[in-house]
Amino acid sequence: MASTPDYNKDLYLPLAQADEEVHNIIEKEAWRQWSGLELIASENLTSRATMEANGSFLTNKYSEGLPAARYYGGNEWIDELEILCRKRALEAFHLDPAKWGVNVQPYSGSTANFAALTALIQPQDRLMGLGLPDGGHLTHGYYTAKKKITASSIYFQSFPYALDPKTQLIDYEGLASQARIFKPRLIICGASAYPRDWDYADLRKTANEHGAFLMADIAHTSGLVAAQVLNNPFEYCDVVTTTTHKTLRGPRAGLIFFRKDLQNAEDLEKRVNEAVFPACQGGPHNNTIAGIAVALKQAASPTWKKYALQVVSNAKALASELVSCGYKLQTEGTDNHLVLWDLRPTGLTGSKVEKIGDLVGITINKNAVSGDKSAQTPGGIRLGTSALTSRNMLEEDHKKVAQFLHRTVQLSLQIQKEAGSKLLKDFVRVATGETESAKAVKQLKQEVHAFARSFPLPGLDVGPQGLKRPAGIPEDD
Repeated sequence: MASTPDYNKDLYLPLAQADEEVHNIIEKEAWRQWSGLELIASENLTSRATMEANGSFLTNKYSEGLPAARYYGGNEWIDELEILCRKRALEAFHLDPAKWGVNVQPYSGSTANFAALTALIQPQDRLMGLGLPDGGHLTHGYYTAKKKITASSIYFQSFPYALDPKTQLIDYEGLASQARIFKPRLIICGASAYPRDWDYADLRKTANEHGAFLMADIAHTSGLVAAQVLNNPFEYCDVVTTTTHKTLRGPRAGLIFFRKDLQNAEDLEKRVNEAVFPACQGGPHNNTIAGIAVALKQAASPTWKKYALQVVSNAKALASELVSCGYKLQTEGTDNHLVLWDLRPTGLTGSKVEKIGDLVGITINKNAVSGDKSAQTPGGIRLGTSALTSRNMLEEDHKKVAQFLHRTVQLSLQIQKEAGSKLLKDFVRVATGETESAKAVKQLKQEVHAFARSFPLPGLDVGPQGLKRPAGIPEDD
């Protein structure tokens, strides 16, 4: 074997030797995930097998185009992989390949959504999506009175529909009434912070009334849809998009499903594929497609429905315990993996509770709740149970997590009072200083860490003596 020249020697070193700094950062992140409680609804914990596929030799290959129609040579195994991934996507969602097709190349849910819009409608055509303050997503047409914020509002005319202020559920009658005035070419259903299921049949009626396309963005709920524990958007929609890293428990990427049994279906398939490439992105990330394929195989397994049912049951247990502590939840509960917690009656903002959560090892995110005036100062917190369910936590564990959250809020109230102002910087100063409140924060952190470390983390080998503390992690962390 020829000797390796100096300029290539780094290619054969493991990460710990090749780049100690990056290796250390990864170790610290693994420590954080093992030690804390991940409750962000758009996060999950992917499998060791998926991570291995995502970090494979496939990252070396460039493969613009589709199977059997690439712009580069040497793609025979990439073609086999992409065809397998498509097949598994249809199987995971129980779809007939004669009626549905799928593009597995989108880099993310946002690019999948914009590619779908590019395929379905023309610039300045009209679309309707759930408004961001009511739980919608940026890619569904978000804008303010002064500025168009996202590409879906810049390149298309968008109009938000809303929740019923009394029930905080989707106002389907109001949507239908608005559609008769706005006359959309596309209606998008789906949300990033809506804890209930969708009436796709009602939305289909409204779309049919105006000859509009109906598109479901099931990024948050796709794992639950695949498990058949939520309503099925594929019965009514023309296009369905999703991310692959939330309830579906895969790597970070997106999928676009499209009907093949419509009039001019061949045209729709061509438009979707060409919207992904070359219109919206370049060569696919083959290593990520491999990770998607692995995750989809798991989602089609006999145990997947048990996981999905446990995710929902855990969310209901978490919600119930928070209500028993006297807190207000949007829609007073949940049908899926997500709980939207309205903190406004407590006098706290979501930003402050999120900050204390970080300090005690509970990862949550501030979120607008219905009626908020600004997404920049939201009055709520969004919680999700997918990741903790992936760590084997059950209903009683989630009730304990709710108690940790209750203590987090009580600490936040105490700190806000001591801060003497509403400024976040003053709030943080008290929480991290030498105050009694700061000591209580550290005490809660120790309890959270001890609880979290009693559960496994997928892909992490924790020996009998525990995990070795990475350099840069304090001894008391």
